Amino acid sequence: MTFCQFGSGTFGNVAPGTQAANHHRVFSYPGRNRQRARQVCGEYYAISIESEDMNMSIRVKSVLTTLAVTLIATTPAWSQSLLKTLDPDNDGTVDLAEAKNAASKLFEKLDRDHDGTLDKRELRGRVNAKDFAAADPDNDGTLDKNEFLALVEKRFKAANPDNDGTVDAKELKSAAGRSLVRLLK
Repeated sequence: MTFCQFGSGTFGNVAPGTQAANHHRVFSYPGRNRQRARQVCGEYYAISIESEDMNMSIRVKSVLTTLAVTLIATTPAWSQSLLKTLDPDNDGTVDLAEAKNAASKLFEKLDRDHDGTLDKRELRGRVNAKDFAAADPDNDGTLDKNEFLALVEKRFKAANPDNDGTVDAKELKSAAGRSLVRLLK
C-alpha cells in the first residue's frame, strides 16, 4: 500500500495529515509497490508542474492578446490622425508633393541653428546611421534641404508599393510607411 501527498493536493491513497516535504512524500510498505509508488508520484508531480506552467502560459498569452488587440484597435486612429496632418486636401491619401511640403516645413523647424542643414543631433533619431550616410552624398555629416527631401522621396516611393503616386492609411502602417512617418513626425 502506498501513500502520496503533494503541496497542491493528494494522489493515491493518502493518509490524513501526511505532510508534504520537498513537494511530495512517499510512504510505502515493503514490496514491489515501492518503485511503482515513486514512479507514479514522480509522474504526477511532473504533470502538476506542467499544468501550472500551462496555466501561467495561458494567462500570459491572454494578457499579450489583449494588449495586441488594444494596440491594433488604436493603430487606425493613429494613422488616420497622421494622415489628416499630412493630407491638406483631405482626399484620404498623401501624394509626394504633400509629403515634401510637410518635410520642408519640418526641415525649417528642426534646423535650430539656422545653418540650412540638419545634423544627426537635429534629426533626433528619425534617420539611422546607415540611411544618414546614404542620404549624405557629399559626406559632410549634414543633410541640406535637397538631401533631406531626396530621402523623403526615397521613403515615399518605398511606402508606395502599388506605384499609384499616393500613400493611404494602410500603406502608412507598413514597415516602409512607418519609416516615412518616423521621418516626417
